[in-house]
Amino acid sequence: MQRQGSGGSAAIRFRVAGLVLLLAHLLLVSWLTLRPLDVMWVTAANLEPFAGIEAALELGPVEAVRRIGGGLLLLAPLGVLLPMASGRLAVSPWASLTRTVAAGALLSLGIELLQTGVPGQVVDIDSLLLNTTGVALAHLAVVPAGRARLRRRLLGRRAGSALTGREREVRRKAVLREEGSQGSTPTIPRVGIAPWSDASSPS
Repeated sequence: MQRQGSGGSAAIRFRVAGLVLLLAHLLLVSWLTLRPLDVMWVTAANLEPFAGIEAALELGPVEAVRRIGGGLLLLAPLGVLLPMASGRLAVSPWASLTRTVAAGALLSLGIELLQTGVPGQVVDIDSLLLNTTGVALAHLAVVPAGRARLRRRLLGRRAGSALTGREREVRRKAVLREEGSQGSTPTIPRVGIAPWSDASSPS
């Protein structure tokens, strides 16, 4: 992506905003997942894929939505914030999706590994699966359309400024040619009007 002129400054502002929001989100995730919990008992670690999801479904629709939805939403903003922080518009959609999902999966794995030493937190392989799925879904829902819209706006702005410059130059040359060919503006002499006389009046 070009970083010159107004497009470059807009890209820099876009990237800075992405980095700030990304940092804020990571701090929130760290507080939610890595703070010690003072609980009477905790469930055993779940290392069997989909076992935790099946257990949540058996608890009823409300609890299933709360647990599964929470797992999907926890890292979902990364699907948008990571590409936003990169500041790139001209990139392959599949390459962007692969990088973003891989980064989300590694972050989720790191959280699960750190939770092994945090009191009250439980390691769950299904959290890794749900977190990664949430990142992928958020990316697919927002990033391709958002990048396409930003590219169209940037191209339209550049085309508009270039067209305005060409029109201004053409108009200036046309005015100069017209002034050079016409010379000074001719004047029309005034013609006197004879006063009305009785002799010229009809009989």
